[in-house]
Amino acid sequence: MAPFQTFTARLLRSTALSELTRHLEFEMKDVPRFGFVSGQWLSFKTNNPRGEEITRAYSIASPHAEDNRFALCLNRVQDGFMSNYLCDIKAGEEIRCQGPFGDFILRPPLRDTIFIATGTGIAPLRSMLQWLFSAPDAEATRHQGRQLWLVFGNRTEDVVYYHQEFLQLAQAQPNFHYLPTLSRGAPDWRGLRGYVQDHVPAIAAGRTDMHAYVCGLDKMIKANRELLKSLGWDRKSILYEKYD
Repeated sequence: MAPFQTFTARLLRSTALSELTRHLEFEMKDVPRFGFVSGQWLSFKTNNPRGEEITRAYSIASPHAEDNRFALCLNRVQDGFMSNYLCDIKAGEEIRCQGPFGDFILRPPLRDTIFIATGTGIAPLRSMLQWLFSAPDAEATRHQGRQLWLVFGNRTEDVVYYHQEFLQLAQAQPNFHYLPTLSRGAPDWRGLRGYVQDHVPAIAAGRTDMHAYVCGLDKMIKANRELLKSLGWDRKSILYEKYD
């Protein structure tokens, strides 16, 4: 088997999404076009101060486009070398990576769909949604007028990543429904409260002709898979990616 191709990614800009989370925009050096499918991930490699090679995987948070750019959304992890390394690098610095990998991608034909995420699990779902809705009007067949819901759970309002972006998308696209929910929302929070699985039945009950894409920590994924199966969903209609 041939080895996977190694690319060099150069950081273009790094933007804070919260105290511990950053949106990182890269370009692949010496590659005019970098192909991937929304939902896939890349494997990043660098050496720690002891000279040991560290490898970590991160989902792409931007849609496939006709260029060599991509974005990540990642948290600083306590004692996590790679996450802190990436959060600290400056524009112009470079890192090696391989990929793309993964089959957490949209399954054709597109159905009415629930996208369910917590925290940085939003990354591959943002990639999917941006791709579905970023096409010119002539290519609106990407989303085919299907009803698409994003149920996005977090603890507090300051960590609802890409919140304004999703609000604007919901305002512009009548078939996209954005449902942010907070488990520890402040008294003035006007959105939903509780966990993502609290709000899925209102969408999924009585429906077995939909898809669900679920991304986040294992406990949340298990809760939503069990819930949807209890509502009569086929397990093959529930696609997921675990971040732990």
